[in-house]
Amino acid sequence: MKSYYPFEDTRPYNDDEIPAAVERVLASPYLTSVFQYLFPNEDIESFKAHFSQIKTIRDFQHQFMYHAMQSIIEQTISEISSAGIEKLDDNKKCMFVSNHRDILMDSALLQVFLNKSNFDTCEITFGSNLMRGQFVIDIGKMNKMFKIVRGGNIRDFYNNSMEVSQYMRYAITEKKQSTWIAQRNGRTKNGIDKTEPALLKMFAMSSQKPFVENFLELNVTPVSISYEYEPCDFLKTRELYISLYQKYEKTADEDLNSILHGIKQYKGKVHLTVCDSINENDLKECDQLEKNMKFNHLANIMDLRIYKNYKLWKTNYIAYDTLHQTQQFNAFYNEQEKSEFQNYMENGLKAIDGNKDELQTIFLEIYANPVKSVLQL
Repeated sequence: MKSYYPFEDTRPYNDDEIPAAVERVLASPYLTSVFQYLFPNEDIESFKAHFSQIKTIRDFQHQFMYHAMQSIIEQTISEISSAGIEKLDDNKKCMFVSNHRDILMDSALLQVFLNKSNFDTCEITFGSNLMRGQFVIDIGKMNKMFKIVRGGNIRDFYNNSMEVSQYMRYAITEKKQSTWIAQRNGRTKNGIDKTEPALLKMFAMSSQKPFVENFLELNVTPVSISYEYEPCDFLKTRELYISLYQKYEKTADEDLNSILHGIKQYKGKVHLTVCDSINENDLKECDQLEKNMKFNHLANIMDLRIYKNYKLWKTNYIAYDTLHQTQQFNAFYNEQEKSEFQNYMENGLKAIDGNKDELQTIFLEIYANPVKSVLQL
């Protein structure tokens, strides 16, 4: 008989559900194409034999996901680095709240660094809009992903928010599992990372404790990730351009396409920083304010930590100087690098219909806005 677990519709898989999920993945027609991209030099039959021996979440993450991510890193990232991981305490679980540039890679790279540093991996959000087909659901839930329901009416939104809030608090305090969630609903498209105060209010929904105790229990920990080449930069440019003139409507498979594009696109150098956690003094400072301002101020504290821990790349400085017709940051790049980035931009924008000057401005702002955020510090 199948075991019952709390939050049945939200939670990731448990170990006793892994063997059946492994069988479904092995039987899926999608497995071969995924395998060929991730492990082009390996024999698929040997892979399947090895994959069939996976019995637990830990097996899946260590024997498949970690190696899959290493393959993606080798194919699409020239240099990768991290900071702040060493400050974590595996006995003190936390709620990682990250700036959000790529649907999959942001959280997946944190998992890689946690694993390399011998920390337990965290549970991560899995939007219901992405849960298309059993193969995707199985891979996600085997990888400690928990569901966030998107859409619905106001009552649905409240109930779904409460469910996620309660689940994350349960995961941290009862299951002793850290969690990961983006700082906002949907990726940052324009390069301006802002924590949504509404998200922080959602965190607080699941407890009647006073503001300071409520958030201390969650150990909220901002994460800052910086890509030299923005994942899906031209797709984001197109969406922002269309949004200038009409309401942007996603196609049915657009999110899945963005995931695949984000995985395969060259990202250059990537840096991830685990920032200082929100502490009691931070929360007491917020608690001096009236109700809504508490959450706004907490969001600002988190944003400043993320900005302070950005790694700005030559692409950011070139975009800023080009956009503002200045040479303020020309010490961070040379003329050849500037020419290469401009060629990259021009070639990518050719495939997008629209006013080329407006498209170029949107594209450059995606890369320049992190510099503006740092200058505001």
